[in-house]
Amino acid sequence: MTMLAVHPWPGPAPAPQDGLFVLLLRTDARRDAARIQVRLAAREALAVALHRPLDDIGIDSTPGSPPRITLAGGACAIGCSFAHEDGYALAAINLHGAVGVDLMRVQDIPDWQAVARDYLGPAVSAALQSASADDRPRAFAQAWTRREAALKRAGQRLAEWRTDINDATLTLSLPVAGLVGSIALLPEKVILC
Repeated sequence: MTMLAVHPWPGPAPAPQDGLFVLLLRTDARRDAARIQVRLAAREALAVALHRPLDDIGIDSTPGSPPRITLAGGACAIGCSFAHEDGYALAAINLHGAVGVDLMRVQDIPDWQAVARDYLGPAVSAALQSASADDRPRAFAQAWTRREAALKRAGQRLAEWRTDINDATLTLSLPVAGLVGSIALLPEKVILC
């Protein structure tokens, strides 16, 4: 699988694809309210997928740590990640373990060369350098979301380029023009709790 479909929410509960599903919400709410909305959507969809009452599904969020799913108050291996951009929010769920997701509006970044060199690494920087001016904003946004998703999956903050994060990343098929997104997973799967 190289691309993962994103499910608009509210809508029909998605069937997990290889243990994964991603929800996209349109939100005009402020960031704090949007965070509450996307977490509720993730809980609702997960309750349907697991055939559990909504009250059994919790999301613990501690500043500086990735969010964690709880089932009936207990820790489990189900991973979740969230992203917000330009009136939209994403929720990614991995029934098999840690996950990271990121979302970005395609736009021209004036200092893209320095940002790519410092944060995306030499290979991506070279690829962006050789991209046409018309293709570069989308390529940059896609590379940035891959990196951010991998950092989120690893539970790390944005930092300058390092080679020790080698997650498998998938492109998200978003139903909104001008937005790109990525999801990151560990190459191996963890057993579901």
